Amino acid sequence: QVQLVESGGGLVQPGGSLRLSCATSQSIFDIYLMSWLRQGPGKGVEWLSGIYSDGGDTQYADSVRGRFTISRDNAKNTLYLQMNNLKPEDTALYYCALRRGTVVRAPQEYDYWGQGTQVTVSS
Repeated sequence: QVQLVESGGGLVQPGGSLRLSCATSQSIFDIYLMSWLRQGPGKGVEWLSGIYSDGGDTQYADSVRGRFTISRDNAKNTLYLQMNNLKPEDTALYYCALRRGTVVRAPQEYDYWGQGTQVTVSS
């Protein structure tokens, strides 16, 4: 049973920062590519960033490049998303997801998903 558990969401003012975490088991952490995706109110699911199992390659959507940083701690089997300079349009439910193979942006290509953590950016 693959389990992904996100945490770190909350309410933050515009311009603020949050760090999201996604914990999973080592048996899959070393194998799978992992990504962060989000779904804003009334919107579809948007892929944000992906990182390969060795952490050597990262990719970002244009909407978050330069503000968000994806990373992984293999010793802790945890994926992170550092989010800086948050904007109201970043308000969404944030998910971590994983798949084998290469980074893809289509949400339907991901095999396993966490339950999501809510991020609200508002003054």
